[in-house]
Amino acid sequence: MSQLRFWQQSILYLLLTLYAILTLIPFLWALSASFKPLSEIVSDSIHFLPQQFTLENYHQIFSQPLFLRWLLNSVIIATSVTLLNLLLNSMAGYALARLQFFGKQFWFFLILAVLAVPAQVTLIPMFLILKTFGWLNSYQGMIVPAMVNATFIFLMRQFFINFPKELEEAATLDGLTPFQTFWHIVLPLAKPALTAQAILVFMGSWNNFLLPVVILFDPEMFTLPLGLNTFKGQYISYWNYIMAASMIFTLPVLGIYAFFNRYFIQSVTFTGSKG
Repeated sequence: MSQLRFWQQSILYLLLTLYAILTLIPFLWALSASFKPLSEIVSDSIHFLPQQFTLENYHQIFSQPLFLRWLLNSVIIATSVTLLNLLLNSMAGYALARLQFFGKQFWFFLILAVLAVPAQVTLIPMFLILKTFGWLNSYQGMIVPAMVNATFIFLMRQFFINFPKELEEAATLDGLTPFQTFWHIVLPLAKPALTAQAILVFMGSWNNFLLPVVILFDPEMFTLPLGLNTFKGQYISYWNYIMAASMIFTLPVLGIYAFFNRYFIQSVTFTGSKG
């Protein structure tokens, strides 16, 4: 029986390894292409490793007058959206999980209904609202619509439902208000769930292309995904520059995920389906 289990695990690990390799190949090809001249990328012959290794692509990217501005815009927007989501989603999730108030079930089912609506459906109404407020082509136009997320409100509710009530009861006996209990006791112990949320929200905001392409029209306000699109023309696309910029674009997300990976894995054990 143990030998059968050994072979089952071996086959499983083999399949997972093959899947990991297949997933990694496109990224490695893009990394390799970022060190190739355009002529080699568009040539008929395909070589995984650069035949004419060059750093000129990266030099040209950083020589672009707006590239660092696009990078700064992405950092400002993604960081602001992430911090606001961490605060507001957590507060809403805790209220739905622990507090008693009028219309609690209505708001919970409304959040579930929002999860069923594709983002593309709300794009035109969002554009009209932002136009009315005069927030087109602005930081607030990018940040405010994304500062809460129904998916993560639901996930934080699931986390707080499973949170030990004894800690909150002890805090209440010590004279803490519900908000003080949330801020000083519950939130610091919710690190795994908050970290998972931060990673996913930051990635979603960092990679967002749909909203910027609709509301941003000044090149100085472009984010990196929208800026990368400017390297594609009607008659020629500078894939060497696109690949180099994509590698720079990927580094912050990889760094954040690598740093918070263990908290991300821990969060899976805390977010259940209870309640």
